[in-house]
Amino acid sequence: MVSVNLEAKKTVDQMIEKADMLGIAVSKLENGSTIIDCGVNVLGSFKAGELYTKVCLGGLAEVGISIPGDLSENFAIPSVKIKTSFPAISTLGAQKAGWSVSVGDFFALGSGPARALALKPAETYEAIGYKDDADVAILTLESDKLPGADVADSIASDCGVSPENVYLLVAPTASLVGSIQIAGRVVENGTYKMLEFLKFDVNKVKHAAGIAPIAPVSPDGLKAMGKTNDAVLFGGRTYYYIESEEGDDLEAVAEKLPSSSSEGYGKPFYDVFKEAGFDFYKIDKGMFAPAEVVINDIRNGDMFRAGSVNVDLLKKSFGL
Repeated sequence: MVSVNLEAKKTVDQMIEKADMLGIAVSKLENGSTIIDCGVNVLGSFKAGELYTKVCLGGLAEVGISIPGDLSENFAIPSVKIKTSFPAISTLGAQKAGWSVSVGDFFALGSGPARALALKPAETYEAIGYKDDADVAILTLESDKLPGADVADSIASDCGVSPENVYLLVAPTASLVGSIQIAGRVVENGTYKMLEFLKFDVNKVKHAAGIAPIAPVSPDGLKAMGKTNDAVLFGGRTYYYIESEEGDDLEAVAEKLPSSSSEGYGKPFYDVFKEAGFDFYKIDKGMFAPAEVVINDIRNGDMFRAGSVNVDLLKKSFGL
């Protein structure tokens, strides 16, 4: 079976080789682990965001940036495009922010292929029937602080690899690379909701594609989190090619999948978060989904579409 860590390592090698051109910085920790700063102490770049997103997806997706990405006749903004023929593995087996990395005073949300070594969380890998066994661990960290050797040692231990084979890519939410990689979760938000909320077998999703606008970079971390989530919730468009079985109701899946099907839909995420007292657990998680969903049943040719891009809410979120 394909290895998300070994596939992602090909992209990591490109990033290390072209670090100066990409606006990123590469360093080694005392234990031999490699840190790739993509936005903490550097500016990053569009290309760095593209490659970072591809690493998140375990190297199993094509990632590009469309300039402009038209959302309506009077609103266009650069957008991230995702295409994959390994939807379950690339989005849930790698990209999902399923690892809360907490060591000492360091905390970050961990995404990427190293999760498939540490099985974070195990139930996700049971559901998709996947596990990696590479001797290299690559993790992307959403943080405004670079990790130390203690963090890398902990990750190495959890993944069963040597510290010198650990590669940690770091980008804050409030950075260009951060905005790009979160927009790049547009397909994953749909597969995640299929699995976690609709209890649909995501292994039936054979191909997937999506596009979402890149949120404007904000120096305020909380507001950046709001804008980047809204980019997908109100501007994300996804396409899933599903091989159904008798009894599957793909029309119902399509209707329940978009963010607009959630009770919490209707306000920018920052406002919802603020009303919840900045308590993430009080928020309806069903709202984390693409704005528009198209499903093609490749068994019989049926096609279903639900949801729509909400330009007015995007403009409100982005401050236009």
